[in-house]
Amino acid sequence: MTVENGAAVAEAVTVANKVMVLPRKAPEKGRCWLATFDLPYITFYYNQKLMLYKLPAAEFGEVVERLKQGLAVALEYYYPLAGRLRQDEEKVLFVECEGEGLVGAEVVEAAAEGVSAVDLAEGENAELLQKLVPYTGVMNLEGFHRPLLAVQFTKLNDGIAIGCAFNHALLDGNSTWQFMFSWADLSRGGGGVLPLPVHDRTLARSVRLPLDLPATAVEHERGDPNGPSRPLVMRVFSFSEAAVDLLKTRANAGLLPAAKPLSTFQSLGAHVWRSVSRARELKPEDITVFAIFADCRTRVDPPMPEAYFGNLIQAIFTGTAAGLLLGSPPEFASGMLQQVIEAHNAEAIKKRLEEYEAAPKLFYFSDAGMNCVAVGSSPRFKVYDVDFGFGKPERVRSGSNNKFDGMVYLYPGREGGRSIDVELTLEAGAMAMLERDEDFLAVKP
Repeated sequence: MTVENGAAVAEAVTVANKVMVLPRKAPEKGRCWLATFDLPYITFYYNQKLMLYKLPAAEFGEVVERLKQGLAVALEYYYPLAGRLRQDEEKVLFVECEGEGLVGAEVVEAAAEGVSAVDLAEGENAELLQKLVPYTGVMNLEGFHRPLLAVQFTKLNDGIAIGCAFNHALLDGNSTWQFMFSWADLSRGGGGVLPLPVHDRTLARSVRLPLDLPATAVEHERGDPNGPSRPLVMRVFSFSEAAVDLLKTRANAGLLPAAKPLSTFQSLGAHVWRSVSRARELKPEDITVFAIFADCRTRVDPPMPEAYFGNLIQAIFTGTAAGLLLGSPPEFASGMLQQVIEAHNAEAIKKRLEEYEAAPKLFYFSDAGMNCVAVGSSPRFKVYDVDFGFGKPERVRSGSNNKFDGMVYLYPGREGGRSIDVELTLEAGAMAMLERDEDFLAVKP
């Protein structure tokens, strides 16, 4: 789980206050049952997001109070985030949202006044960034005795850092950004939450599935057959609109006239996959896997509304020998991604659910596959439009949780348009090779 980049922490982050923020009103429903879609993530880690904003230092206290008030209203609508994980007598998982289970969100106020939001936005000080997001190294399993949402507001010398940690057994990226947009709108005086979140997870899957859980996160990690990973390095690579368009044009150039065009995601994903495989110096016969955490809202039958609040994703996989991947033109890898995405229809989703229900499994990161590149998040989440009332963020980043060798998070680029930021984690040697790879970094005609 360790992510390093060799940079020393420039300034200490000091905690000034910690409170619990409860929903403004008690929820109407006391329990939210988890669905089969949620269960594979119980042994993942809290999903961390960090947003950096410019803000005059004198306004920090007033802004934090407004953000906490907005959070209380947002939790009224997204009440499972204020609850606590439980299992019933049959070991079926649910979120308790009443009585002792309604604990609210943990909110920490901190300061790093020697640190600049602009410098953080431009830099790569991973160790310092981790001090701005809560619950690093905390497994979702710990939601039985921790809040399911933790927030940290850190005062910077020219801004504010808003770090969030969401229990990933409760929600996916789509739902995370639904919540963030609603919270931001409410904090700047918006009239309400539309569309309202859909909390009935039986709409997606109504099977009650008992799950045997380890006593602790440490016990689970000790059982990983591949053991602990080596130290990892995290970097953000920005691809301009022109570079993204060029990758897409190149991938489509070799297609037959009747072939379905390759998408931006398929073109960029293939570029990253091929480049990482080169950087790892794989042998031609080595197998490499590409994994995609695919949103299933529009794929299930019947389709679920966009406002479905929970996990409605599944990991899908494709793979090939490294020699074939690197020796073929770009459209080969892009086409593999296109095929596996299109094949994941309602029937395939149902089959995967039934397989899991027949033999539930607690996953490890190493289950992603050999020499894996795995993509989570999506540039369609307009993360730079999350405005709490003091402008758009200078930078949006992920924390170190759920990052393993080959993990990729895609965000819209800071420069706007069709630009895309690729947040990538690799072992140190491979990252050093990738950073010297001109074919990866400089996409030119």
